[in-house]
Amino acid sequence: MDKIQELLTRGVANIIPNKEELKKLLASGKKLNVYLGIDPTTTKIHLGHAVVLRKLNEFAKLGHSVTFLIGDFTALIGDTSDKDTERPVLTPIEIQENFKTYKKQAEKILDFSKIKVRNNSEWLDKLNLRKVIELCQKFSLNDFVSRELMKKRFNQRSRIALHEVLYPAIQGYDSYFLDTDIQIGGTDQTFNMQAGRILQKNWKNKESFIIATEFLMGTDGRKMSKSWGNAIWLDDTPSDMFAKIMAINDDLIDQYFTLATNKSFDDIKKIKSGKGPMEIKKELTKIIVTELHGEKDALNARENFEKTVQGKEKPTDMATRTIANPKAPLAEILVETGLAKSKSEGKRVIEQSGTTVDGKKITDPSIPFNSIASSGATIQVGPIRFVKTEWKK
Repeated sequence: MDKIQELLTRGVANIIPNKEELKKLLASGKKLNVYLGIDPTTTKIHLGHAVVLRKLNEFAKLGHSVTFLIGDFTALIGDTSDKDTERPVLTPIEIQENFKTYKKQAEKILDFSKIKVRNNSEWLDKLNLRKVIELCQKFSLNDFVSRELMKKRFNQRSRIALHEVLYPAIQGYDSYFLDTDIQIGGTDQTFNMQAGRILQKNWKNKESFIIATEFLMGTDGRKMSKSWGNAIWLDDTPSDMFAKIMAINDDLIDQYFTLATNKSFDDIKKIKSGKGPMEIKKELTKIIVTELHGEKDALNARENFEKTVQGKEKPTDMATRTIANPKAPLAEILVETGLAKSKSEGKRVIEQSGTTVDGKKITDPSIPFNSIASSGATIQVGPIRFVKTEWKK
C-alpha cells in the first residue's frame, strides 16, 4: 500500500468532503497546511489520544506544513463535544502548566522539530466585538442545540452557558486564521471542525478537508477513557503498560496494531504471519512499549510480565513503603504507597477486583488496612504492581 493510501485509510473513520479529492490533492505534491488543536484541560495522554497525534506526525514526515495548536484561549471556554455537563473554567496559569506536562508526553509521538507549536490566543485575544458578531452570523443556534448531548441537556433543562454556544465558531476561526487545508481530530470533533470548513468557504472561497480518526478501545473493550479506568497512559511505567496491553481481548489486536503502533500494514502482516494469538500479542506489546519507552525497557517489561503474571512469581525488587496510619481505609493506603494516584482511582481499582492483600482479593475500599493486614503485608494492584508494607507495631 502506498503512503498516501495508508495515510488516508489507517485509523480514519471519515474524510470530509470526500477521500478521492483529498487523495488527488496530496498526490499533486502541493505543500498543505495541516493542523490539530488541543485544549490542555488535562495533564495526561493515553494511547487513544495518541491516535490523532500519530496522524499529525505522518503529515509532518511527508513534508507538509504542520501546526500543533494549543487552545489556550478556547480552553477558557471549554469544549463540551463529548461531555454532558458544562466544563469547569481553567485559569491561564493552569492551562500553561497543563501543557508543559502534555508536551513532554506528546514528544513520545510527535517530532516537534518538524511541527510548529502555536497558541490560539495569538489571534483570538485580538478579536473585537464586531468581528465576533460577523463570525456568529455564519452559524445557527439550531445547529448547536440539535447535537445529541446538547439536546439532552436542553430537554433536561440543564444549564447551557452562552459561551459554550460560541465554542465551535471560535474553533472554526482557528482553521480560518491558519488557512488550513486539512483539520485532524477524533470523530467527536467533526461538528467543530465543520465550522472551520464553513468559514474557509464563506470568507476565502476555499475548499478544505477534515480527517476524523477512529477511537481506540480501552482494556475492557469500551472507548478508552480516564473515567472508566480502562486507559493505557503514555506515562505508565513500561511494566504497567506491558501488562495492560496484554490484558486486552484478542479481537482488539488488529486495532492496536493499526492505531497504537507506527508499523506499516506490510510489516504488521509479516509480524503476525504464522504466530498464535499469545505470541502475536506479546510482539504487539513489545512494539508499543519500545516505541514509547525504548527496547531495553520493553524487554525488561516482557521478562517481568512472564515471571509475575504467567509464572505467578513476586518481583525480587519489590518496593517497600512505610505506612503512617495503618488504620486508614485501603483506598487511602493505595495512594500512600503509590499504587493509585488518587482516592477515587484507589476506590475504583479495589471495587473492580484489581487489588489483593497477601494474596486475598479485597473489594471494599473503605475497609481499615490494619483489619486485613499486618506489618510486612504485600499489596498487589493489577497483574504486576506490588508493594511490601511496613509500620511500627
